[in-house]
Amino acid sequence: MERKILKAMVMSAGMGSRLEPLTLQVPKPLVPVCNRPVMDILFEHLAQTGIKDVICNTYYLSQQIIDRYKNNDFGVNFNYIKEETLSGTAGGLKKCQFFFEEGEDFVVLSADGLSDADILKGIKIHQNSGAIATIGVKRVKHDEVSHFGVVVTDSDGFITEFQEKPPLSEAKSDCINTGIYIFNYRIFDYIPENTFCDFAKNVFPKLLAEREINTFVIDEYWSDIGTLDQYKISTLDVFEGKCVFRHDGSIKTSQGEYISDSVIPESALFIGKSVIGKNCVIGENVRIENCIIWDNVKISDNVSLKNCIAASGQVIEADAENMVFGGSNLVSA
Repeated sequence: MERKILKAMVMSAGMGSRLEPLTLQVPKPLVPVCNRPVMDILFEHLAQTGIKDVICNTYYLSQQIIDRYKNNDFGVNFNYIKEETLSGTAGGLKKCQFFFEEGEDFVVLSADGLSDADILKGIKIHQNSGAIATIGVKRVKHDEVSHFGVVVTDSDGFITEFQEKPPLSEAKSDCINTGIYIFNYRIFDYIPENTFCDFAKNVFPKLLAEREINTFVIDEYWSDIGTLDQYKISTLDVFEGKCVFRHDGSIKTSQGEYISDSVIPESALFIGKSVIGKNCVIGENVRIENCIIWDNVKISDNVSLKNCIAASGQVIEADAENMVFGGSNLVSA
């Protein structure tokens, strides 16, 4: 008999170093995709699934996360812990054990995941299998597998082997681990207390030996925003209709389209696909091509930007191409 899942944990403690300099002032869960923080999108999806009680482990710039969601209108009851030191993916879950009840199943997600995965399908497969853990897997093109953790399964969908970013010639599968997990409460028996503990290195090998990790295939959209390149790809996927969530519609121009929460002067030229956040000041005769501009950014008159990302509060006074503006840092995109 299927048991209803009402609770989830969102892993939210990471520092997002691969997204620097964007994450120097903003935690990764609040990085916006088309002007929506990725955690907003995640919470809405959980609520639509019927999961209303959510706990997050926070660490880096934790107060920003707490302040945004302690009174939210995304349909979830937000709970949190503050970690004094990072304790790993599994260690963070262990600190949230009090939130869950013995015998129940629950969902664990990464805060940088952007997906409309059918979690209810995954829950059904998980509960029918009787496994302690079920991992959402996604099939990718063979030439992409070396960028991900590869999952090898038997004919019943149970995992027999993990390969961490294998060379293409050694990859045994085209299925990758998405970081979408469904666990039974028994998972806590495999996670020691007060110890840095990682799912991939410390927990899953034990479960693998006992044939306790099942899978469900995600046919829907899935991406993560863990790197600058993937962040740009995920944004483009929204424009192309691959990733669907509530956001302001795009405005089409003669040479492109853009999404904007700011007033745009008629003299501005948009080429390709760009995003402009709130309260931005866009100068006259500005040229913007395939850029992601966050809130409160000022772009001076006659500036041309191509393939750039600008974090909130930046002032851009000169032409730039393939650059990322964030904090006081400027790096190549």
